[in-house]
Amino acid sequence: MKRREFLKSVGVGAASFSAIDLLANYRKSKPLGLQLFSVREYVSKDLEATLEKIASIGYRELEIYGYDGNFFGKTTGEFKALLKNTGLKVVSSHHASGIGMKSQGSLTNGWEKAVEDLNEIGAKNMVCPYLFPSIQNNETFAMLPDLLNKSGEITKAANIQFAYHNHDFEFKKYDEHNLVFDHIIQNTSADLVKIELDLYWIIKAGFDPLQYFKKYPGRFPLWHVKDMEAKTGDITEIGNGVIDFDRIFAARELAGLETWFVEQDVTKGEMYESITSSFNYLVKKNFK
Repeated sequence: MKRREFLKSVGVGAASFSAIDLLANYRKSKPLGLQLFSVREYVSKDLEATLEKIASIGYRELEIYGYDGNFFGKTTGEFKALLKNTGLKVVSSHHASGIGMKSQGSLTNGWEKAVEDLNEIGAKNMVCPYLFPSIQNNETFAMLPDLLNKSGEITKAANIQFAYHNHDFEFKKYDEHNLVFDHIIQNTSADLVKIELDLYWIIKAGFDPLQYFKKYPGRFPLWHVKDMEAKTGDITEIGNGVIDFDRIFAARELAGLETWFVEQDVTKGEMYESITSSFNYLVKKNFK
């Protein structure tokens, strides 16, 4: 691709070559990651073309989803070849809890094989991303820490860090003393179970990420980064909303941050344009 065409593809003005230098420097300092769920509609139609498009925007790292014994219908070898061809690296993967729904590759069904396959493609993190509404109850919350600890023991043996990802329902009361979120953190091993903090959802629930960094320092090595519209509270492109990322990233050491991903769950526009907009904003901010 010609330099002018590349500049255009990432949405940077072709008249200013300093922009491409900034992009090159950014990639060296921190390869930007994307949660692949953002482009799930494209993945379902053409995985290879989607990966190529993501790479052309400038993303270099991925957090994937949907492992079920294969990777989007591809064997481990086939998926590794696609990653190599597109220059993308999987550093994290989401896996269902399997509670109430025995899905393959979940924490309760085929977990050892999932860890083996994720290790094969080079992932360094595996994450439980969500509890479906039907199991968001105290019975589940009571048993969850033990399941998370056991899952983390298995990933640790493969040199993979295990984590739990929040939404907003975890910020409801578990008992008279704790929120569900605190219950999970306090009753899991700080070594075996980290937190992948979704910045949008914790703020949507009315809580301050920095207060949790202070309360549980070093427990938040993974983040999901997305913004919030001022009027609606809806998810929007990074830089288009009201979340103070400067303030949050300034506390990265306290949090223990190591890796973070752009995630655009939904968009009011076209998804590739949305993740390109977030990419361009983050290149200028150069968050480490």
